[in-house]
Amino acid sequence: MTADKPVTATLDNISNLLQDDIRVKVAIVDIDGALAGKIIHKDKFLQVVEDGFGFCSVVFGWDLHDTPYTTDVEFAGDECEFPDLIAKVDLSSYRRIPWEDNVPFFLAHLVNPKNYERFYACPRSLLQGAVDDYAQQLGMTAHCGVEYEFFCFQETSETAADKGYHDLKPLWLGGCGYSLLRPTQRQEFYYKAFDWLHEFKVPIESWHTETGPGVFEAAIAYTEAKEAGDRATLFKTCMKQIALKHGFMASFMAKPYADKAGCSGHIHFSLKNKDGKNAFYPWAEDQKSEIPNMSKTMVAFLAGVLRGLPSIMAILAPTVNSYKRLTRKWFAPQDVSWGIENRAGAVRVIVPPVSSPAATRLEMRVGGADINPHLAIAAVLRCGFWGITTNQTLPIPAMDLSKKDNAGEALPKSLLEAMLAMEAKGSIARQVLGDEFVEHYCKTRRHEWNLWQESVTTFELERYLELI
Repeated sequence: MTADKPVTATLDNISNLLQDDIRVKVAIVDIDGALAGKIIHKDKFLQVVEDGFGFCSVVFGWDLHDTPYTTDVEFAGDECEFPDLIAKVDLSSYRRIPWEDNVPFFLAHLVNPKNYERFYACPRSLLQGAVDDYAQQLGMTAHCGVEYEFFCFQETSETAADKGYHDLKPLWLGGCGYSLLRPTQRQEFYYKAFDWLHEFKVPIESWHTETGPGVFEAAIAYTEAKEAGDRATLFKTCMKQIALKHGFMASFMAKPYADKAGCSGHIHFSLKNKDGKNAFYPWAEDQKSEIPNMSKTMVAFLAGVLRGLPSIMAILAPTVNSYKRLTRKWFAPQDVSWGIENRAGAVRVIVPPVSSPAATRLEMRVGGADINPHLAIAAVLRCGFWGITTNQTLPIPAMDLSKKDNAGEALPKSLLEAMLAMEAKGSIARQVLGDEFVEHYCKTRRHEWNLWQESVTTFELERYLELI
């Protein structure tokens, strides 16, 4: 099976699809966007494929390093019994992993066994709910495409740890953005990754070297939002695995170097109406807004995103490191802002004549490569949905570089500020994502912030140890 000839798995054909297999790989997506999964014997998989199987809730009670949350999260603490959630296999996610002997692979989403409703903290479920609302209430289909930048190092997990994660050797030297020379140094990886990801149904539209030592940028093919979230999440783990197979490490950390640009995770958005036309473009007179080539729907969507942006910042910048990337020096936004074909703002509007009417879209430029794509896409779509359904108006005009005072409010400058904005009473994040999710998510971020606050850093030792 390849991406050119996709096979759709169903309950009727799943036994035939797996007839020559012994093992099946299944994974869920955790709150940080990492995959958590296991290998299941084919016979067991076929027994549970319809009704689901138990998956320990502990993966939502600990952090990236399997340290239990210390902030009263539901599935952590001395009183927690760590009950199972139900993992429901998503047959539409069927893939085969070409760099692992074509082992079959499926994603699952989580449901609460008490009421069989979607588990409030499951990233795939959160995005599915947003997509469903567009389809059911607006008759629209949300489409997305994610672009990642990421650093590669001539290291392994062991060598990086041995060096204390300092002085890591990059895959190549120099800036070399859009270089046709540097990929030649890793040509097998460069081509294998492209081809294998295509076979794995995570097709890359294009990828190239970016400015910085060992930096790549990849644009994952534009598609419907739910699939876009899956592809973007899978891309990270896949790229890490493929890099390791070629003897080096890929990192999606937002800002690994203090003196170099960080790694972005930009997301492009558009909506299609029932006729399959791009709802962001004014095809008819009554769809026109006051801004040329932007439909009323697009303006309201953008307005909702801009108004909600400060309160979803903790999703778009989910780690303490995320905020080191957000400086004007490196073309990263610091305030609520937007512009037509302007990369200096938080949101770039792409309309004719730069794009075709069908390709009219928004680019969310706040997020780094460390985003959880399911959560980031869901949060922006929810804000846009709120903007459309409440007929929001733009809070600020488009950016004008000749003016210094036309940007909106400053975005949170730390994970703490972002978390406080999100959990504030009546925040737009609460309105669009729900109190249950916001409470859980903010507790996980508070845990992350507390660990940072309690850490003694290299900066502190070098600056104060001798002279203070």
